[in-house]
Amino acid sequence: MKILFDDNYFMGQAIAEAKKAYLEGEIPVGAIITIDQRIIARAHNLSEKLNDVTAHAEMQAITSASNFLNSKYLSNCTIYVTLEPCVMCMGALFWSKIERIVYAASDPKSGFRKRKVLTHPKTKISYGIREDESSNLLKAFFRAQRE
Repeated sequence: MKILFDDNYFMGQAIAEAKKAYLEGEIPVGAIITIDQRIIARAHNLSEKLNDVTAHAEMQAITSASNFLNSKYLSNCTIYVTLEPCVMCMGALFWSKIERIVYAASDPKSGFRKRKVLTHPKTKISYGIREDESSNLLKAFFRAQRE
């Protein structure tokens, strides 16, 4: 029996990365990149740990996947990320020529859609996969920050 991995499974892997970020005191955003149903990069936010505003989960995952593939282009890859990418991350995803972006929760304040950032013409976007789970993790993090 062949086990097929789907968007729900891969987003679960990204959520596991987001939980790592949460435990490390980082904004809980996780990302994974796949090619041919195989995970080639896992990452979560590291901005606090690295004292680097560019150390978003997506940026870390792009770098890892590019190193794995020995290529700056991710044209046959999919990124699964727990929060809608920001302008910076969407710019990097644009230039990587990634085939598909799947994100869980929308970001009405800082997401790329609010800023009307264009995506690469060949990139497909899906969202809302495990949205509640991702959103609840983010809300719990910010609630704890205010306490």
